[in-house]
Amino acid sequence: MQIDIFTTIPVLQNDRVLLRPITMDDYDHLLPFSLQEPEIWKYGLVSAAGEENLRSYLAAAVKNRVERKEFAFIVYDKGAGRYAGSTRFYDIQQPWLTTQLGYTWYGKDFQRTGLNRHCKFLLLSYVFDTWGLERCEFRADVKNAPSVAAMKAIGCLEEGILRNHMPTAQGGRRDSIILSILKTEWEAGGRERLLNKIR
Repeated sequence: MQIDIFTTIPVLQNDRVLLRPITMDDYDHLLPFSLQEPEIWKYGLVSAAGEENLRSYLAAAVKNRVERKEFAFIVYDKGAGRYAGSTRFYDIQQPWLTTQLGYTWYGKDFQRTGLNRHCKFLLLSYVFDTWGLERCEFRADVKNAPSVAAMKAIGCLEEGILRNHMPTAQGGRRDSIILSILKTEWEAGGRERLLNKIR
């Protein structure tokens, strides 16, 4: 039976990471990244670099959840005892049983530590095993090789490229690569392969 993410308000966690709905109160948790690591958003469509951009970023995330458009999480690394970044579901099409998963970023101390795979395992388990969706889509700037590699490493399959697709936060436009995981693929071994990678 399919659930409604906006009324169930998920908090997802395992031994390594906790993901909970982001709020305006998370400003202080994320401000160090905003001030000290603006390069995090080099390939992003929306930047949270700088105090005002961070406030706008959080306000938009909360507003979009209230309006049932997106569902953003803050990421807490239990091992480090620190907040690490953010990720979200967006373009949520519950009647069609699809969503996109993205706007994911982590501070440099949390990149390439295995944290992302833990997050993605929790999020994809929720998408397919709890939420009951059929498809989870991922998009990125085609030039963002680390992000594309990370998506393929968790089991995403490349579908194609949307040329000159969207404006970037830095100006200009980007080509967007589209990848996805289907429920049938998750159930046919995707879940176990990703679980083995985080063990």
